Amino acid sequence: MKPHSRLSRRAFLRSTAALPLSLAATRLGATGTSPPLPARVRNVNTTSIRDAVSLGCRTMSNVFNRDDHNIPFFGSEVWPEAKLSFYKYHSEAHVPGRHLNALLNAEDALGIRVDESVIQKHAQAAFFSYSGPVPFPLNRRMIGGKLEIFHPHNLREGFHALYALVKYRKSERARDLAERSIAAIQKYWKPDSGWDRNYLADNLELEVPEAPFIIGIARALGPLVKYYRATQYQPALDLATTLKEKALAEYFTESGQFDAGRFGKHVHSTTCVMSSLAQFADLTQDAGTMRRVQTFFEHGLKQISDGIGWAPEAAGEPVADMGEINDTGDILETALLLGKQGNSAYFQRAERILRCHLLPAQLRDVSWIRNPSNPHREDGKHDIANRHLGAFGFPAPYGHKPVGLSAIGFNMDIVGGAVGSLCEAWRSAVRFDAAGHRVSLWMDCETPEIRIRSPYGSGILKIELRKGGPLAIRIPDWLSMQDIHCDTLKAGTRLVNGYLQIENPPTSKEIRFEIPLKASRISLQHRTHAIAVALQGDSVSAMENFGAPLAYFDPLS
Repeated sequence: MKPHSRLSRRAFLRSTAALPLSLAATRLGATGTSPPLPARVRNVNTTSIRDAVSLGCRTMSNVFNRDDHNIPFFGSEVWPEAKLSFYKYHSEAHVPGRHLNALLNAEDALGIRVDESVIQKHAQAAFFSYSGPVPFPLNRRMIGGKLEIFHPHNLREGFHALYALVKYRKSERARDLAERSIAAIQKYWKPDSGWDRNYLADNLELEVPEAPFIIGIARALGPLVKYYRATQYQPALDLATTLKEKALAEYFTESGQFDAGRFGKHVHSTTCVMSSLAQFADLTQDAGTMRRVQTFFEHGLKQISDGIGWAPEAAGEPVADMGEINDTGDILETALLLGKQGNSAYFQRAERILRCHLLPAQLRDVSWIRNPSNPHREDGKHDIANRHLGAFGFPAPYGHKPVGLSAIGFNMDIVGGAVGSLCEAWRSAVRFDAAGHRVSLWMDCETPEIRIRSPYGSGILKIELRKGGPLAIRIPDWLSMQDIHCDTLKAGTRLVNGYLQIENPPTSKEIRFEIPLKASRISLQHRTHAIAVALQGDSVSAMENFGAPLAYFDPLS
């Protein structure tokens, strides 16, 4: 079996349809043609992380398949046909972990209330996937079948489920499974020879699809780091260290170059291992590993991504502008961790990723999605437009429909990936400690210590301190100190390492900074062409869209 590439996304979308897309479209209406698509989508968000996370949590709370014991759906198509679907490699073994990680982090980081029944349904689906002959997340070939497929690709998602349940629900069942799973990996996988495929296939009767290191077990590095942070369980860190060493020795080398023949074409696997290495370096204070991450970020990543965090679902994707928001989320998380090391430019890159791509790409307008006829009352065809509200998928930089793409979907795993990354952005936006307040992202944000309102839309950055202390505000490279107007700025105010330092700011009073959002233009270099973008500050004011419908921004004239 060929290594997994999530579509082969178009294959995923088409695998959910009984007829080719050209024929499936005729089932939607009397015309026999694809539904028309509007030129623009409404309600595009470029400012509020909280709104995006809240809406994404809504999506993840509405994707359980009542025809399959509430196992969450994986596959999604919304145009030209609309449906949710089961997929034999990634339903129970993949989606619950993505969603538990996202939902429980949203609850912890932003205080967003999630119905406990939603957590329990995802937890039960995750526990079900671990109920086979080995403590790995397993899948069925079909609804109602037995657990018989072990895809190493899903170990990351399995550990995300277990880590989240241990950390945020104190689940002893999840802890026991995680520890048994780590032991089983040490038994059945070796860094030099890989998986004991003969035993897994012949003795345990499991199908084990080919999954090279980066596309397979290397993806588990990040949640193993999270599990160790939560539990101090040493074997988790030991396994994470083994994965880190192999990744650095053979893939994320000193050259910092990306090669699809070595890494594999599935780009999200590369970006999630990159962000996992950054998490490992942050946990262990491993400066050498963080330098290797930075080298790849500045070289290899630029071979497969653009200046606003877009990256393709697959390297060499025939549809040149088809991205995947999972990739974008991991690029964002890596930028945040690099910024944490002291280089404020990475926080500016993170903010540009948020405003220009990740936030706008959320499905917040479902008026163009037509629910299909559903004479047999299949849950996969029920209330599809409403259940998709808040999803993330495979966008172009300019909109939901990349030029040349014949179907549009928002696979449910991506909702979890995006929301999890947004939670990390929320945690990184501001910091309060003994040194005072530190504002690294100019996003709408509110904590017990500070309230921030973005200057985008008003030209005024508004900050209210709820606890006393010095205030440091990141200044982007397009803004001159002389152009900032604020009554609070006194003589002697300093710019230190990219942050404006205010030693004695007032508390319980709104501080208003007049910020001229500078206009500029950039060019996004994609595989077959460039995309022109007009910016105002670090947000898009207009973007070339080649006439594609479902655009997020005004077309660039």
